Amino acid sequence: MKTQDMNRDWIGTARTLNQALPYLQRYADATVVIKLGGHAMGSEEAMDEFARDVVLMRQVGVNPVVVHGGGPMINAMLDKLQIKSEFVNGKRVTDAATMEVVEMVLSGLVNGQIVEAINSQGGRAVGLSGKDAGLITCTQTHPDLGLVGTPDRVNPQLLRDLGEKEYIPVIAPLGVGADGQTYNINGDTAAGAIASALKADRLLLLTDVSGVKNAAGEVLTQLTASQIREMTADGTIAGGMIPKTETVLDAIENGVRAAVILDGRAPNACLLELFTEHGAGSIIRAG
Repeated sequence: MKTQDMNRDWIGTARTLNQALPYLQRYADATVVIKLGGHAMGSEEAMDEFARDVVLMRQVGVNPVVVHGGGPMINAMLDKLQIKSEFVNGKRVTDAATMEVVEMVLSGLVNGQIVEAINSQGGRAVGLSGKDAGLITCTQTHPDLGLVGTPDRVNPQLLRDLGEKEYIPVIAPLGVGADGQTYNINGDTAAGAIASALKADRLLLLTDVSGVKNAAGEVLTQLTASQIREMTADGTIAGGMIPKTETVLDAIENGVRAAVILDGRAPNACLLELFTEHGAGSIIRAG
């Protein structure tokens, strides 16, 4: 690369940092809960890039809390072990055999990979599941779904204590019932419950879509809770987007300042959302 081109690149970088200053100040000491979906961590390169983003957030004073899924990895392991899944209304039934695989993949394989990636970029990540220190207690969602749980209490103090010591919690979406039974929790649902308990400034749902779209297929960058309800009622929001927007509505009704649905496969998606004027994806506020 020519020297002139290199200088132009560095000038552009400096300008970007300069323009980010108001947003860096805005999010100093803010708690941001990030749901990392299985499709958003589809490669080692993507994982490393996400890890650098999280470490940078922590470096500039943001308190990131990462909640992860792992659906594709669970499916692959179930296939490998030749464990067949049953579905009720499109939702996987989690029996005892499936639960063993879910816990092994989420708490072991996936959680460990994310923690390792963040630590390799200079962060201080700590791997947890919702079972640790009574972080998430839950009840069975429906008997037909087996060991699938719905959070009914989240203890945020453990996460606050880790944040004060500049650790980055990485949480597998598992919970425990009053009888000690382990439950599998939808990753978005777990992230929303944790964000609500922390009264987080932002909940970022990293998905495999660019955001909430209108009837013409255009991404809507700013929405209110009432608009989300209207779009769901008229069928504009449908399919897999419904549970995500339901999670968002629950979160902002329970103290989260705003939630964003964005494409986790896009480079530096979290940084674009937090530290640039145009943001990324669809931000939803109470009103």
